[in-house]
Amino acid sequence: MVFGRFLPREGNFFALFNEHGTHIAEGARSFLAMVQVYGDPAERDKHAQAVGASERAADKVTAEVHRLLHRSFITPLDRDHIHRLINSMDDVLDLLQDTSEVMSLYDLQTLSDDVLRLSEISVRCCERVQGVLALLPRLKEAEVAESVLKTCEEIDQLESDADRVMRAAMSRLFREEPDTRQLIKLKAVYEHLESISDRCEDVANLVEGIVLENS
Repeated sequence: MVFGRFLPREGNFFALFNEHGTHIAEGARSFLAMVQVYGDPAERDKHAQAVGASERAADKVTAEVHRLLHRSFITPLDRDHIHRLINSMDDVLDLLQDTSEVMSLYDLQTLSDDVLRLSEISVRCCERVQGVLALLPRLKEAEVAESVLKTCEEIDQLESDADRVMRAAMSRLFREEPDTRQLIKLKAVYEHLESISDRCEDVANLVEGIVLENS
């Protein structure tokens, strides 16, 4: 029994998940703000830097979760669930950062309304991801577990909405855009933005599995 007292105990994974979720939501809102002021290079750059700052902050949280996994003998969730969940969360912010960089690297000067629509859906997805992560410590409460599952369904629906918006955007792009270079640039941005909702759905699917196993 003395040996047990010296084993690394359960780390505060839930607090780290919540912190990462905050960075996800902040990064998404910064990205949307960048899109909304895209015609102003100075403002655009300010918000792009904020996206990058959120991504770097989230990377530090991800690294801390991985370190904590190695140090902790007891974990509040299955180790594989923790590992897959934090990596999926990190993918969301990586894509937000990648999309911001693609827009800069491609020297995209003007955006379509569809970029704004997809960005708005991304924010709604990311804010819901933040919401379910904040509730993970209370999954034993039936009402909380039900609320988490409902929010995960909303994320799934938003991912379907993003698919529909992107298909319509692609159709307009190939029918109406006369500049081949602009077409290529916007196509890449559409695909990146739609992938953000996909990664949010990945997080939701993992959380659903955690709820079903732990509630």
